[in-house]
Amino acid sequence: MSSADQAAKRPRRFQPAGSLRGEIRVPGDKSISHRSLMLSALAVGTSRVTGLLEGEDVLSTAAAMRAMGATIERECIGEWTIHGVGVGGLLQPQAPLDMGNSGTSTRLLMGLIASHGIEAKFVGDASLSKRPMGRVIEPLSLMGATFDASEGGRLPLTMRGACPAVPISYRLPVASAQVKSAVLLAGLNTPGVTTVIEPVPTRDHSERMLRGFGAELNVDTASDGTRTITLVGEAELKPQEIEVPGDPSSAAFFIVAALIVPGSDLIVKNVGLNPTRAGLIAVLRDMGGQIDELNAREVGGEPVADLHVRHSYLKAIDVDPAIAPSMIDEFPVFFVAAAMAEGMTVTSGLDELRVKESDRLAAMATALTAAGVRVTEREDGLSILGSRGDPLRGTDGAIETHLDHRIAMAMAVAGLASVRGVEVDDTRPIATSFPAFEELLDGLVQ
Repeated sequence: MSSADQAAKRPRRFQPAGSLRGEIRVPGDKSISHRSLMLSALAVGTSRVTGLLEGEDVLSTAAAMRAMGATIERECIGEWTIHGVGVGGLLQPQAPLDMGNSGTSTRLLMGLIASHGIEAKFVGDASLSKRPMGRVIEPLSLMGATFDASEGGRLPLTMRGACPAVPISYRLPVASAQVKSAVLLAGLNTPGVTTVIEPVPTRDHSERMLRGFGAELNVDTASDGTRTITLVGEAELKPQEIEVPGDPSSAAFFIVAALIVPGSDLIVKNVGLNPTRAGLIAVLRDMGGQIDELNAREVGGEPVADLHVRHSYLKAIDVDPAIAPSMIDEFPVFFVAAAMAEGMTVTSGLDELRVKESDRLAAMATALTAAGVRVTEREDGLSILGSRGDPLRGTDGAIETHLDHRIAMAMAVAGLASVRGVEVDDTRPIATSFPAFEELLDGLVQ
């Protein structure tokens, strides 16, 4: 990082807090926000989206779709109008597509472009440029797209789509909603049937939303849980009215904070509870967390509820690796909950966390150790000896967040349940997914 970047860092010490009480509403779901912009841009006609997350990652997607011909307009906070170009109608972007910090934008847009006869160059920030794209490049290459990537399949990366692309049947070697989604999005403009086989179910927002837009998509689930997803190509998508539910990954920080800070009694409103995303809630309940669902309903094909969370005495568990895909983004803050539990919490099967915005296993092991927690790091998980509800020691110096928003927010939550507080080296990355995080947190704990 340059000296100018160093000077621009925004460190902050998150101090121990009184109880968290009241009601909050978290921003729109990031996964659904990305997909709503992309699919609306491929529909013929005008779609409207309310509750859109306006973090930097989603804005990167909006800018890329504009660069490829879609008209995307912000009406007011969270309310956007998209005039689509139709499947097959993406235009050649005239400049590199700047993805900022967004791995989701990058991988899903690579899928879209793979079956269009255009060329695009992807660039990103220092953190994104370290993330390998090989697991998306492999299936898209089989469909006919070609790539000139930096060493290790990283950004900057130039790709050329194939038109017509070749339909494939692809079995996911690792559980990844982004790889699955990239192949399905490529299949939209590919003649024939594109098939994705996932041995372990991952978040299914793409499948739900593709169906909602009118794509011919089927899912068959075998007795062993393997899902076979088929998509008929050269689809014609119809414009939609989309209401984006609250992001469960953003809600997770406040859920854990309320569980571990004594006296807390919090309602988090309008949280999306898609079964492929709600693993954290189930695991925290297994640990003794008091999390009740109020006003359960369905919004745009997605289950939603208000969550009533109260301070709880948590007990350690061994987390079943099979549930990992449904809480993969929530593990950093889950590790904080484990640090406050009674006993040794053991996680495994988390290799995916090594290649997120940072190596989240290594980063959280180092951060929690600095805060006084006993952590053992293994190749595919962490073992964490909890404090039995006693406050964590806190940190002397600053925790290195590695430009990772979830590390910064997780350690902010740890600071609330500490003696000395926890300092993070830079709060700027939080804006990629949750620009109002600090303001919401400060409002609750005052």
